[in-house]
Amino acid sequence: MSEIQDYKSKLSDPSSRKFETFSYLPEFSEDEIRNQVKYIIDQGWQPAIEHTEPENAMDQFWYMWKLPMFGETDVEAVLAEAKKCHEEHPEHHVKLIGYDWKRQTQGLAMVIYRGPQD
Repeated sequence: MSEIQDYKSKLSDPSSRKFETFSYLPEFSEDEIRNQVKYIIDQGWQPAIEHTEPENAMDQFWYMWKLPMFGETDVEAVLAEAKKCHEEHPEHHVKLIGYDWKRQTQGLAMVIYRGPQD
């Protein structure tokens, strides 16, 4: 059995904080993010964008960027909204979410733009 690696994340150290499972991987390229948006759409989930200040990233509440994009099937439209959010709030973390309406939960959530870390 392999040894489990410990990720030392502390609330007092913003640079050590992790966000969801994908945050332990290297940052996604634009194509990899595009593939995640395509996956959300292919699953029939509703894409949404949220953002928050880095110091509040551990809170449960993030600001919603507009309403979820109910019925959106254009990957580029979702990416454009995420980019607009990032451009309007360059100091914030921006999260991509896929709401699974059948199960009433988030099927996917990942930070796609990271604000500056102290």
